Amino acid sequence: MTFKNFAARFALVAACGLTTATAANAQFWQCAPYAREISGIQIRGNANTWWGQAAGRYARGETPKVGAVLSFQPTRRMRVGHVAMVSRIVSDREVLLTHANWSRRGGIERDVRAIDVSAAGDWSMVKVWYAPQGGLGTSSYPTNGFIYSDHAPLLAPNEAPVIARGSDDETRLANLSIATAAAVPMKGAVAISQ
Repeated sequence: MTFKNFAARFALVAACGLTTATAANAQFWQCAPYAREISGIQIRGNANTWWGQAAGRYARGETPKVGAVLSFQPTRRMRVGHVAMVSRIVSDREVLLTHANWSRRGGIERDVRAIDVSAAGDWSMVKVWYAPQGGLGTSSYPTNGFIYSDHAPLLAPNEAPVIARGSDDETRLANLSIATAAAVPMKGAVAISQ
């Protein structure tokens, strides 16, 4: 066996080992823990409890802001509600969301389109991009409104977060990045023009 063949086999074995190690770090994300990690809003429990728990702890409202968490009400198909972080504002009736466990169980989607379809324009009813359809889903979902974080989100779109070395946020982001790299099976970005 030549050195070149040995090096090629070693590289292949090392790559397989890294792939296995990455899979072991993969995490099945629920929406609430993921929203907490990326937004910094420290609420625990099912998504349907976030709106009530935020009262008196975090500002709440009907205007989207980057880093805010959109709280979905429970429905027949979504019994424990849903939460998703606003990653970008497109217009007064359209935002991009970053969230987990929506189109694919446990999967993460970044910068997916959500539009306000409420009659009053108050974000009380929304449609959200759904991967199996490749566009906005056919269902509309009732929401409570937005829970505002008291600091910038850890994961901002298209930029590296500014995290102090040795901080708890640095550790959380490192753990989140490892799990996200292993768990993201699809890209959630969609064209805005529709």
